[in-house]
Amino acid sequence: MRTFKFILEYDGTDFNGWQVQTNAKRTVQGEFEAVLLKIFKRRVTAVGSGRTDSGVHARGQVAHIRVETDMPPDEIMRACNYNLPRDIVVCAVSVASSKFHAQLSARRKTYSYVILNRDFSSALERRTSYFVPRKISVSRMRAAAKFLVGRKDFCSFANVDPYHRGGAVRTISRLDIKKRNGRITITVEANGFLYKMVRNIVGTLLEVGTGRFKPEAVRGMLLKKDRRAAGLAAPAHGLCLEHVIYK
Repeated sequence: MRTFKFILEYDGTDFNGWQVQTNAKRTVQGEFEAVLLKIFKRRVTAVGSGRTDSGVHARGQVAHIRVETDMPPDEIMRACNYNLPRDIVVCAVSVASSKFHAQLSARRKTYSYVILNRDFSSALERRTSYFVPRKISVSRMRAAAKFLVGRKDFCSFANVDPYHRGGAVRTISRLDIKKRNGRITITVEANGFLYKMVRNIVGTLLEVGTGRFKPEAVRGMLLKKDRRAAGLAAPAHGLCLEHVIYK
């Protein structure tokens, strides 16, 4: 039995998230495992680093499989990309330690969110960015973001009560906001994320940037530990899983 590590890229627009679902909706894991069945002639489970939601993209999703095969990694990669649909691509395959686990071995993850902030939308970026034509103050967003960096209880930014699932404390090590050529890119790196946490953070920062909240209001949102205290979630299509860090 060998363990293989995969790095996958996918356009999440037409998927109902990563995880296989009992209602037979199209998922990334489901499409990937169907191809693995075709290659290895047996059912193989692909374990992802996390469950990206419906409509969320990935540039660096990591998954692992355990299978008995003599096929080298480059041959597996070619076979996968030949059979996968066009909205999923395997970017790398490598042999991993038998102890490697795509989810449990992960130390940090990095997500990006792109906001197209100009007077006109984009035909080419409509599936991967959130178009907001209103004036947005990036300086206000940055001031608010400072309250979110570090080890915090992010209950107010989780869509599901996190306390029965190991708690709501996470550590954000990086939260950068940059604007260039009409695009605001928010990059968040943390040791873990709660359900819809990044989208809720982005939505709240947007509401700070458009003037609904003052930057210092974010500190109070954290202290309230109540989802109703924070802003609305940003749409899924602007979000992308960029990297999963294992060391």
